Amino acid sequence: MKNSFGAWLTGTELGRYLLQREQEYFERAVADAFGYHAVQVGLPEMDCLSGNRIPWQCRVADYGDVDVRCDPAFLPFETRSLDLLVMPHVLDFTTQPHQVLREADRVLMPEGRLILTGFNPLSLWGVRRLIQGRESAPWNGNFFTQLRIKDWLALLDLELEESAFMVYAPPFSRQDWLGRCGFMEDAGERWWPLAAGVYGIEAVKRQRGMRLITPNWKQQAKKKGALGVVAGNERQHTHKQPETTERDGVSSCQ
Repeated sequence: MKNSFGAWLTGTELGRYLLQREQEYFERAVADAFGYHAVQVGLPEMDCLSGNRIPWQCRVADYGDVDVRCDPAFLPFETRSLDLLVMPHVLDFTTQPHQVLREADRVLMPEGRLILTGFNPLSLWGVRRLIQGRESAPWNGNFFTQLRIKDWLALLDLELEESAFMVYAPPFSRQDWLGRCGFMEDAGERWWPLAAGVYGIEAVKRQRGMRLITPNWKQQAKKKGALGVVAGNERQHTHKQPETTERDGVSSCQ
């Protein structure tokens, strides 16, 4: 079974073009994530964890060939049990985006990473959505702005670490037209990054109230210095003083 967006992603030329660009992004984004448990939520048509080396990996969605079938708004994982969580377009195709992010915050361990992608409404993709209508995928998605997602993350323990943009070519349906716009992928990040069709967000879960305690090297150095002075003073005070004797009424030092 496939959902409409998954079918569009693998069954159309524009969908496959998008799939390739996002696959490249996720391979870079997850490469440096470490830990013990990694989970991909949504879009089983895309392997977002292929570039990661975490030993235990799981794919979760409400359809398709996955390890666990569930609603992304209610994840079947223990609190603070995951080191990496990736969500390709999950917020675009859910009726409970706030609940999805709350679940992500719940299941991630402190310093765990959340990586997600979404459609940018302030792009040519958003323009086509306005012209074509929202009857079919992917144009029936939510298309939240990146700024709104950042605001939602700020209300949780998820701290924005990095953002990225991809898919700068216009959303043409034909592969030959997309190929002619290949130069836009190379120049887009430099000249018009905010006009990209898709954005990526990387966030880290910070534990509020947690403070890292490190050795106070300066204070220890001061203590060592103070002990040295005291020891020196002790030696100075215990130094034997010369004795003075009187012989025949004349003072002399021995």
